Amino acid sequence: MIELQPHDDGVILPIRALPGSKKNEIRGEQQGALKVSVTAAPEDGKANKAIIELVAKKLALRKSQLEIISGHTHRQKRMLIGDIDLAQLQAKIDAVLANG
Repeated sequence: MIELQPHDDGVILPIRALPGSKKNEIRGEQQGALKVSVTAAPEDGKANKAIIELVAKKLALRKSQLEIISGHTHRQKRMLIGDIDLAQLQAKIDAVLANG
């Protein structure tokens, strides 16, 4: 189960990043975090940008709603998703994980 946390501005989504992967995809859940693979290298913020773009696309969100608030240079990240409540975000994640 992904450990979403309510926040005054939305919801905090823990991310387990896998930069430099063969393809961009959401790979499921790992240790309470959303496991995200991106082809971008972990340099100059390229992987972080790719993670934001992929999560926004897969969860049908605007990129402007997403912000990495911690873990910029680590695999474990925390992403703040604004203008959404916990139940709405959980439903979007469940739908993406169910469809693979």
